[in-house]
Amino acid sequence: MENPSSRSLRLLALLQSGRVWSAAEIAEHLAVAHRTVRRDVARLRSLGYDIRSSPGPGGAYQLVPGIKIPPLLLDADEVCLLVIGLLVLEAGAQDTSVTAVLTKLEQLLPPTLRRRALATAMATQVLTPVSASVDWRLLSELAEAVSDGRCLHFTYTDQHGCVSERRVHPHRHVLRCGNWYLIGYDTQRNGWRLFRLDRIQNATLQVNLTGQEPPMFPSECIEDWLTSDFGRQTDSDS
Repeated sequence: MENPSSRSLRLLALLQSGRVWSAAEIAEHLAVAHRTVRRDVARLRSLGYDIRSSPGPGGAYQLVPGIKIPPLLLDADEVCLLVIGLLVLEAGAQDTSVTAVLTKLEQLLPPTLRRRALATAMATQVLTPVSASVDWRLLSELAEAVSDGRCLHFTYTDQHGCVSERRVHPHRHVLRCGNWYLIGYDTQRNGWRLFRLDRIQNATLQVNLTGQEPPMFPSECIEDWLTSDFGRQTDSDS
């Protein structure tokens, strides 16, 4: 289940588009109930974001532009959590971008918390990485496609070495068994597919010119789909 913090970030990304979003639209994009939307909006307001709303069952929400966003406040335990999380990613990804993020985090912290961050980094060694190498730019593009309802066109090489051009509505990217995967609706094959991210090349975002939305994802739980319905109802491209 998605945690409230990551869901709130996705809600904020929707609201920062500048448009007015109805509660029903937000609930559909985030795949949550209307009451969860109200709780997440309240959470963002408590952090200082000025979100205007209209009353009633068809209520709508809009983020007021030009406001001063409050600073991100972290305590020592939260800094420790962030540093260890970044070190785990760095060990698995072998990517200098993770090191750059860790360096920027340390520079932004006040002296006391900076010492805690440096101490945590010095005292932590990840012997068994849990995450695989990943193209962070591709993950960013996938997140943008999901948030904006855009398609992704890419060249894909499947497990048998066959190369094909794909046009997909991204739904989620997941880390599973040491590999990153994209779950998306393949518009040419009219079905939900699973793609390994390290086999995707030349990915480009595209506007959904047809205006047609993909069908509803066939399961309420991605894990259930991967372990049951996925294996019986659709073919993997992994």
